[in-house]
Amino acid sequence: MNDKNEKPAIPYINRELSWVDFNYRVLEEAFRKENPIMERMRFLGITASNLDEFFMVRVAGVEEQVDSHYFHRDHSGLFPAELLPALSQKIHSFTEKQYSCYIRSVIPALKRNGIRFLKPEELSDNQEKYVSEYFDRILFPVLTPLAVDRSRPFPLLANRSLNIAVRLKGKKESYFAVVQVPGILSRFIRIPSSSGNDYILLENVIIHKLGELFELNEIRSACTFRITRSSDLDIDEDTEDLLIEIQKFIKKRKRGKPVRLELSRGHDRETELFLKEMLEIDEHQIYQIPGPLDLTFCSEFASLPDFEQLCYQPRRPVYPPGDFANCNDIFKTIRERDRIVHHPYESFETVIDFVRTAAEDKNVLAIKQTLYRVSGHSPIVAALIRAAENGKQVTVLVELKARFDEENNIKWAKKLEEAGCHVIYGLIGLKTHCKILLIVRRDEDGIRRYVHMATGNYNDSTAKVYTDIGLFTCREPYGIDASSLFNVLTGYSRPPEYNRFIVAPDGLRPFFTRMIQNEIENAKQSLPCGITAKVNSLVDPEIISLLYQASEAGVPVHLIVRGICCLIPGKKGFSENITVRSIVGRLLEHSRIFVFESAGNTKVFLGSADWMQRNLDRRIELVFPVEDEHLRSRMMHVMDLLLHDNENARIMNCDGTYSRVDRRGKTSLNCQDKFYEIAQQYAEERLSGKSPVPRQSLEELSREI
Repeated sequence: MNDKNEKPAIPYINRELSWVDFNYRVLEEAFRKENPIMERMRFLGITASNLDEFFMVRVAGVEEQVDSHYFHRDHSGLFPAELLPALSQKIHSFTEKQYSCYIRSVIPALKRNGIRFLKPEELSDNQEKYVSEYFDRILFPVLTPLAVDRSRPFPLLANRSLNIAVRLKGKKESYFAVVQVPGILSRFIRIPSSSGNDYILLENVIIHKLGELFELNEIRSACTFRITRSSDLDIDEDTEDLLIEIQKFIKKRKRGKPVRLELSRGHDRETELFLKEMLEIDEHQIYQIPGPLDLTFCSEFASLPDFEQLCYQPRRPVYPPGDFANCNDIFKTIRERDRIVHHPYESFETVIDFVRTAAEDKNVLAIKQTLYRVSGHSPIVAALIRAAENGKQVTVLVELKARFDEENNIKWAKKLEEAGCHVIYGLIGLKTHCKILLIVRRDEDGIRRYVHMATGNYNDSTAKVYTDIGLFTCREPYGIDASSLFNVLTGYSRPPEYNRFIVAPDGLRPFFTRMIQNEIENAKQSLPCGITAKVNSLVDPEIISLLYQASEAGVPVHLIVRGICCLIPGKKGFSENITVRSIVGRLLEHSRIFVFESAGNTKVFLGSADWMQRNLDRRIELVFPVEDEHLRSRMMHVMDLLLHDNENARIMNCDGTYSRVDRRGKTSLNCQDKFYEIAQQYAEERLSGKSPVPRQSLEELSREI
């Protein structure tokens, strides 16, 4: 940490402010008229969900620093007390932009497609009758008005729940009540109409019918409100039972300190002052909303089956992928050579089948796997349970500290234990974020270890919308490393000297430091040099400083950073040789790929780690080399396409802003569409017995597009 009076040593954008810029890029997709209307709605819902989590964790953290009088500059040169107002101003502006998108762009586009969200005063007589019946039959029995007075204190409201504040007339002064909008019911109600696509929001129905809830009172005003609570609480890992401690932590999260109050615009001042006092919230934490609160409902609405024609045309992942075409025996196929699967262009079913096959194979002796985030109905977990039932030795590390997935992971951990699996809950002080699966099998020529390593989670749901890469191998050095890594995770083994693996927290930072410094030396000796990296976030100051040094030495550095990027490209004396692009499109770019030119002997690495302090120093992360020449060439082709995308990509400017790629005179290239085409073409060629498509050079690709 910098001294409290020290100025930043290098150009560095504050990570929180950079995150808001990233969410702006997601919001741009909601404005983008080329996207189908339901996809625009979905992007809008994603920005709202992103912002909720940002408040619960990052904004809450800054608030805590200010409250505890933490007087140190961050690497961008800001004190917490300086960052907080800047962040508040930026988020307030972002919120206005969100609702401008909803009111002026999305709602009119919905109307053009025959879909309307009506207010109570816009209902026809028949619709009014339907809404009244719905209220009497379904809503009224569920609602519980909560009066607030001397004998009935203000209720403890759930984090992110939607509520209605009601001000009632008293003899001398107003008194208040709170009505919670029931989250168990659909937020939007379909009402009869000639078009069949009229809807009303649940909270509007409740407000419209408040008189029936408060029959003996005169209602002076009513408004919707919503609170967001701090959810990044400390976990005591020195407990005897981490599982019980995590369960306590989840309960505490629900009553964390409020960090944001959203109020529907048009509320009266007396109600605002009442809520402000009850919630002990400051003025800068209040957001006055000109539309419906909690736009996360947009994602749910966009997923209704009635509107599939207003979404992206569905794309089927290729199955089997090209590397597994004509595959009758998955173990034999992996023995022939290493294999890669590129999700979601190539189906995640390949990974599921790998585990399922191992679960039923009489020659498989043991299965070991890490699980960070899994789906609600995980076929991977089901296969592991089946393997245990079949007598295999199954060891699973379930990371209970995966933020906001703790409850889901606890559920799966218990099911795995009940089935006879050996379950580990992670290591004290470290999150286990690496993605690795080890299968030990008795082959004809002896015991062999089959390994799958990936850039993303073993989650069949996110694998449909996240871009990730998985490598299958049975090379002995990888197998030995995998066994060593699991011994570290499950026992008291000292971190070994790995053959191929690079593992955090001990080995990853020195590795990246060494690789970047090698490129600097190559540049000084006029040898081929270059760094191309794809990560979700670039935050670590030491890595950024090294990249600046590489740029100044003449190393061309090309960075693909989807989210937070604290490095600034194009700064004179620091980063003239660095380019940064962010790709935000239909799919979420999640894979981590690292390419080092290495004096003409290009090296390619995949892994689970971003360039952040937490990944390099406070997590178990895994980065691994791609050694097969064909697969290495394939990964370099992937990077070439990512670098030449001119539809989804934004280029970071030297002032930290982002601009869309100038497409004038260029053929349009959407890398995500192209990857689908390549996956299909590759699978067809492999099925027909043709040789793999050779990698295009960067120059050939440039001429093509």
